[in-house]
Amino acid sequence: MVAVVTENLLLPFGPEELGGLPGGVTVTVWDGDGEPPSQEVLDEVTFFCLPYMRHAQAVPLLSRMPKLRTVQTLTAGMDDVLPHVPPGVQACNARGLHDTSTAELGVTLILAALRGIPRFVRLQDQHRWNQEFHDSLADRQVLIIGYGSIGAALEARLRAFECTVTRVARRARESAYGPVRALGALPSLIPQADVVALLTPLTEQTRHLVDKEFLQAMRDGALLVNIARGGVVDTEALLSEVQSGRLRAALDVTDPEPLPAGHPLWDAPGVLITPHVGGPSSAFRPRALRTLRAQLVRLCAGEPLDNVVAPGESI
Repeated sequence: MVAVVTENLLLPFGPEELGGLPGGVTVTVWDGDGEPPSQEVLDEVTFFCLPYMRHAQAVPLLSRMPKLRTVQTLTAGMDDVLPHVPPGVQACNARGLHDTSTAELGVTLILAALRGIPRFVRLQDQHRWNQEFHDSLADRQVLIIGYGSIGAALEARLRAFECTVTRVARRARESAYGPVRALGALPSLIPQADVVALLTPLTEQTRHLVDKEFLQAMRDGALLVNIARGGVVDTEALLSEVQSGRLRAALDVTDPEPLPAGHPLWDAPGVLITPHVGGPSSAFRPRALRTLRAQLVRLCAGEPLDNVVAPGESI
C-alpha cells in the first residue's frame, strides 16, 4: 500500500486565485496582514509560502510548525530566511519570478543616473528650463556581477542601447549572449567598466564584495548600480567615493535598510536611491501566482520541487 501524504498549505493566496489546486490539500490563507493563524493551524502546516514583503512577520512562525517540510519564498534572495529554517526542512526560492521587474528597474536606474533625470526633476520643481549634456548609455561598458536569470534579463534589455556587456558569476560558463567570466577576473574587468551592476546574492562570500579596494579600482565617473542586497557594498567605503564626486551610485538597496532619515547617503552627490522596489510592480502578482501554482502541482504529484536552496548557498 502506498502511503498518502496529506499536505496542509499556508499560503498568501487562495486556491481560486491560483486557478484551483489538486485535491487532497488543506489550504489556510494568510497574507501577512493581521494576526497569524492559530497554533492549532500551525501545528498541521507542511508547506509554508511566506507572504511577499512580510518576511519579518512570517519568519517567527517557522519554529512553531512541527510538521513543516517546505518553506517557499516569493523572493530570489533568502538571506533573511535561511538562518531561521528548521533543520530537515527544505527551502525554495522564487528564481525567475522577479526577472522582468528587477531588470526593468535596473535599466531605469542606469538611464536615470546617466542622463541626469534626478537633477531635471529638481529643476522642474523650480520651474527651470536648463538644457545640459549628460552621459548616454550608448557606447558604455557595462559590467554585470552576479549573472543569473535576472542578470540575463537585464542584458536582454540593455542590448537595445548600443552598449557592451561583460558578465561575471561565481564560475565561468557560456550564456546565450556570450561568455560569463569567473569572479577571479574582476580585478582586470572593474577598471574597464563605465557601469557596474550588482546582482549577486548576499552570502558570507559576497558581503562587502564591493569594498574600498573594489571602488578605488573603478574608473573616475563610473556608476555603481546595486539591485542586489545592501550588504554586498561597504557603505562607508562607497560614501567616501561619492562624497568626493569621483563615483556615482544608483541604489535600490542599502546597508542599513531601510535607510534611516539623516543618513549621509540621502544627500550624497551623484546618488540616486529607490526604496528596494525591484520586485514590487504590476509584474509581480501574475508571475507569483504562476510560480506558486507550478510548485504546488509538483508538490501534490510527489515530484521534486524547483529552486531548492541549501543553507549558505549562493543563489
